[in-house]
Amino acid sequence: MAMESTVSATIFTTFPRDTFKPNMTNITQAPCGPTERVQSSVTVYMKNLAAADFFLCLCLPLRIAHNATYSITIRNMYCSFGATAFYLNMYASILFMDIIAANRYLKIVRPLETHALQMVRTARHISIGTWLSLLAMSSVYLILFLQTSWDHDQKLSCESLHSHKLSVVYKIIHCVSFAVFAFVLMSLVFLYWKTLQKILQAQLSTQTVSSHHKFNKSKRNMLVLVVVFCVCFVPYHLVRLPYVFSSDCTFNTLKELTILLSVLNVCFDPLIYFIFCKTFRDQLRKKDLQRSSEDKT
Repeated sequence: MAMESTVSATIFTTFPRDTFKPNMTNITQAPCGPTERVQSSVTVYMKNLAAADFFLCLCLPLRIAHNATYSITIRNMYCSFGATAFYLNMYASILFMDIIAANRYLKIVRPLETHALQMVRTARHISIGTWLSLLAMSSVYLILFLQTSWDHDQKLSCESLHSHKLSVVYKIIHCVSFAVFAFVLMSLVFLYWKTLQKILQAQLSTQTVSSHHKFNKSKRNMLVLVVVFCVCFVPYHLVRLPYVFSSDCTFNTLKELTILLSVLNVCFDPLIYFIFCKTFRDQLRKKDLQRSSEDKT
């Protein structure tokens, strides 16, 4: 049988006792695995995810000011720079969540191999490529807005300021963004479904209570990841395309509510990817112990 179909036997019967625990950790704590090379690549992705969430938070005050005031200057600032940065970082967060999920899947399916996606250099290149691709697409909208819509002196919505050319580009960008999200959603569900299958196979190969507890915890954490992603981003994308192609004011209200759900992902990401991460918790404990020891001395 192929190695991929016998991952549980490889993990629980092939390795000697001194390598048993690390591979158990690889399955139950996949995003934060003990191998320094893999952990470093995931750290690169997690740092980029944290950066995307941080910059998205910086866009929120301008968005709030835009909705709360009638200043044309604030309107122009938000509709150009603020909205561009907001959606750029939202989709950066979505993409990095999917890449981290792919790393988890590879670590479980190929515990003895290091895929190119798990290499530090590749992780940096992928991260740079992700940001550059999003910046290129966002820059097209931003440049056209500055050229055609900045000088309007009426208090209108951002979409009402669009010229015909900008309106076409705006719709194309949102169609592409929807396609990217649909791909990420399908791949995320597929990756976690396949990961769950591998965990179940490994679970059937061991009868220890501690192992079953770790597997159940891992499955619960994966379910939280998928649920949070769906709750935060699926409603927004179900509403966004009808809003872009329709003039119904009802979609505007729904859009604002679903954007609020999307922003909540900024609050969930630290909980999911850091607090659930055993390595990160251990690092926090080490820092606390170091600080306490320094205070005593």
